[in-house]
Amino acid sequence: MKKSLLLFIVFLALTACSKHERKKNIAITGIDSTLRPGDDFFRYVNGKWYDSISIPASQTGVGAYMFMNFPQRIRMQGILDSISKSENPEGSIAQKVGDFYASGMDTLTIEKRGFEPIKPLLAKIEAINDLPSLMNFVVNEVKADNSSIIAFGVSTDDKNSSMNIAQIYQTGLGLPDRDYYFKSDSSTVAIQKAYKKYLDALFQQTGSNADEARKNADLVYGIDKQLAVSHKTKVELRDVQANYNKIAVADLAKRHPNINWTTFLNNLGAKTDSINVSQPAYYDALNKLLKTIPLNNWKIYLKANSIERYADYLSKPFVDASFEYTKVLSGQAVQKSRGEKMANVIDNYLGEALGELYVKKYFSEDAKKRMLVLVNNLQKAYAKRIDNLEWMSPVTKQKAKEKLFAITKKIGYPDKWRDYSNVRVARGTYFENVVSAATAGYQFQLAKLGKPVDRSQWYTTPPTVTAYNNPTANEIVFPAGILQSPYFDNDADDALNYGGIGMVIGHEITHTFDDQGAQYDKDGNLKNWCTKEDYAQFKSRIQQVINLYSTYTVLDNLHINGAMTVGENTADIAGIAVAYDAFKMTEQGKGNEKIDGFTPDQRFFISIARIWRVKMKEEFLRLWINNNPHSPPNWRVNGPLMNTTPFYDAFNVKAGDKMFLPKKDRITIW
Repeated sequence: MKKSLLLFIVFLALTACSKHERKKNIAITGIDSTLRPGDDFFRYVNGKWYDSISIPASQTGVGAYMFMNFPQRIRMQGILDSISKSENPEGSIAQKVGDFYASGMDTLTIEKRGFEPIKPLLAKIEAINDLPSLMNFVVNEVKADNSSIIAFGVSTDDKNSSMNIAQIYQTGLGLPDRDYYFKSDSSTVAIQKAYKKYLDALFQQTGSNADEARKNADLVYGIDKQLAVSHKTKVELRDVQANYNKIAVADLAKRHPNINWTTFLNNLGAKTDSINVSQPAYYDALNKLLKTIPLNNWKIYLKANSIERYADYLSKPFVDASFEYTKVLSGQAVQKSRGEKMANVIDNYLGEALGELYVKKYFSEDAKKRMLVLVNNLQKAYAKRIDNLEWMSPVTKQKAKEKLFAITKKIGYPDKWRDYSNVRVARGTYFENVVSAATAGYQFQLAKLGKPVDRSQWYTTPPTVTAYNNPTANEIVFPAGILQSPYFDNDADDALNYGGIGMVIGHEITHTFDDQGAQYDKDGNLKNWCTKEDYAQFKSRIQQVINLYSTYTVLDNLHINGAMTVGENTADIAGIAVAYDAFKMTEQGKGNEKIDGFTPDQRFFISIARIWRVKMKEEFLRLWINNNPHSPPNWRVNGPLMNTTPFYDAFNVKAGDKMFLPKKDRITIW
């Protein structure tokens, strides 16, 4: 991770700009020449596609970004279909992946079993007769990856990034977020009713009569709401300093006698003398509620939680009830195919095993090499931008560049694959396969407790269309799934690749310096490295981003939450700027040769609009606005481009155009 100043200078001297020879012309189609680019660039590039495309009934949206995971799952389904029909050695990756998939596709057996698989779990809840036995049930469910009322994990210590520590987080809600319990607008009320109806259906499917099921659903919703009062909002959760509350277990046990942390952690097998309580108010409230809410009510709550946790792995009535709630929440019209569902399940539970099979078929080493060149060039461009910052002092600039070049770059897939040897998989036992994989996942986490951080670990699977920045490791990660068109094409010209995956690279690098990432040093520790004066300048520019994006309207009078999305918006603005600078270092970027009538700069900016070419259901868009820290796709295009002066030059954007901002109002942070 650490690099000396000498290595930094050598890096700058030796890293060459891309001179990739264009092998084929990637045609740009669908441009709406009747629109002015400066009025709505997203629609100028994507409008014809947007107006003509239909969202598949089984999906909530279509296009790029997260919605590319739909065709990815079809790819993975092809792998799984093939491997599940083969004779594979017992204990091999192929056997586990193939048999797990086959067990989930065996709907005849699943239907025959009904809810038999969870009857032992419900019996254990019924046998609870006091608070200690209730907490014993909760701890056993944590071991099977069911957080119920306590969410426990093991991850990097924010203030000692070389070590893993125990962590607990707020949990306990059935609705997506605490705010859903307190809003009274029509769309939220519809979701509240759908959730209660879902709980009602689950109770009826497991033997309750209609009146009893309805009462139980209301009771569970009431407990949810009491827990929700103590939850931090999504904006409050962005405060990384406030989320760090490392407390001695002995002190926590005195603070929460009803939870009895000493016994709880011992039963978990978690040997530790301290734990980070990320949201203390939740556990303070839980400690009180464990006594004030009657034991029988807690038993009903835990039954609902357990049935809901496993509903999608049971027979059709449970799956259908789950979907009816999903339909209201997201707008999805019909259920996904069984094969697509199972591809997603395998990706969740045996993700690196499936990923290993995926990359062999769909990801080339040439693509990985070219991607590394792009990342290196973006780092060079970022260093130059840091040097040119007017608001930052020389001492902080040096620290920023040290952090920049200490970034670990992960591309495509892990260097070492995860071991799934303790996952037991057999055909005909789908539910048990899920529990085995979930339990193995918990043991994987627990084994890290009190040990040095494994910096080679990945936190997403290789086929997933995503990218991420991990501030505690100071790393940026680009799985194989995103390294395809429209983000990246090994045969495309630099304009398209720098506007596509280059923008994503710049975005992820910027997370190293956004409102959260800027609080971590080059080694990943939550530690101030910026002068007080420079940090004040930084915060004032971050506030400009919050203020600007809060003015953007999405649906009717629904606005982007500028405070919740500030990190991603900052990364979008700077990501485009640094990607453009890196592109101008290339041979194509330095020239002005047109392709299909577009200059290199125009192709660069068109590529940015293409990678966020997305259309989604209105219900899902509302869900997005309320919960997703990213702005909606059209504002990931128009928002940052309004602050990008070269875009104005490329498309002759002038005062009077809807996207025009006076130069003095355009935001530059990095």
